[in-house]
Amino acid sequence: MMTFLRPSPSPLLSPRGVDLDVPLLLGCLVLLGLGLVMVTSASSEVAAAQLSGPLHYGIRQGSFLLIGLVAGAVVLMVPVATWKRLGWLLLAAAFVLLLLVLLVGREINGSIRWIHLGPLNLQASELAKVFVVVYLAGYLVRRQEEVRESWRGFLKPIAVLIPMAVLLLLEPDFGATVVLLGAAAGMLFLGGVGLVRFGLSAGLAIGVVWLLVKTQPYRVARLTTFTDPWSDQFGAGYQLTQALIAFGRGEWFGVGLGNSIQKQFYLPEAHTDFVFAILAEELGMIGALATLALLVFVCLRALYIGLWAEQAKQHFAAYVAYGLALLWIGQILINIGVNVGLLPTKGLTLPFLSYGGSSLMICCVSLAMLLRIDWERRQLLGGATEFSEKDLAEEEVIHAR
Repeated sequence: MMTFLRPSPSPLLSPRGVDLDVPLLLGCLVLLGLGLVMVTSASSEVAAAQLSGPLHYGIRQGSFLLIGLVAGAVVLMVPVATWKRLGWLLLAAAFVLLLLVLLVGREINGSIRWIHLGPLNLQASELAKVFVVVYLAGYLVRRQEEVRESWRGFLKPIAVLIPMAVLLLLEPDFGATVVLLGAAAGMLFLGGVGLVRFGLSAGLAIGVVWLLVKTQPYRVARLTTFTDPWSDQFGAGYQLTQALIAFGRGEWFGVGLGNSIQKQFYLPEAHTDFVFAILAEELGMIGALATLALLVFVCLRALYIGLWAEQAKQHFAAYVAYGLALLWIGQILINIGVNVGLLPTKGLTLPFLSYGGSSLMICCVSLAMLLRIDWERRQLLGGATEFSEKDLAEEEVIHAR
């Protein structure tokens, strides 16, 4: 196997040994470690009462993490050019996965989002989001002038994204739809779409989202309840009120790791969607803010990797980095917004921290892709680069069209 890999040097097989972006890698590893600890803590009471023991979910999360790290190491070996060549195949694979979910998927909590694979449940939307980012990055490179100058170049990827959004809504997975379309819109904007076309399309998208919310009574209930969850404390507002109680109990320094009361059957999905609330209860506001700062850091670092790649004229790599960073940012904003009551309750995991094999493994794969992008950029330039005033002026002209 090593002989096969030698023709394609990688960050793990470079002349300098292991050559990785240390700040991003360390930040993500700390988050992964913290997530393993918090999942174990948040799930201990439920696992002890309903399953084989208090460490059931912690052991599974550790297994997912190990698989994710192995998958990430493999992805580090894959040249960025290979992802570019596979863009169309990955897009087709995304559609196939989303169709398979609807045909043979497993229903959990009223949603069909998972494909059962023995001991694992594959959440197809997690893979589909990354595949779409890779395809869209390739499209932005191939049709750069068309995207920047005409409606046609802008609407072509929209025509691809709409049927994918429909498939996601049929599961239903409203949160993944919003994250995917938000990341795609961000990539198109960074790809040079003019403000007029972008603004009109954004307004139309907001209108469509509003209509989707109004057509489903449960979505309307979530939208109205989150503004005053205490009006229906034991009904539609139950999860949010229990999460807010967790934040209140944590105060500044928390009740101590493992000492949460809310995880004891009060807060549903404590180790998945609401792990941040348990973290705030056990580690306090200081721990929650430190975690949030670390999440912001890794997202900004991912965006900077995209900026540096674009400065090096590696546009495909840059758009992939932007897309992956925007996926992280979207999920973080929605998950934490739900936890603190700023957004309606939505079933989205918190990257690196929440329990879930698909989410965790895709986070590791995304991290590996970013590390590979940064390594290839440094191999070309021999060091970091900075933007000049001329570069910034050119970007302003592009977006002003």
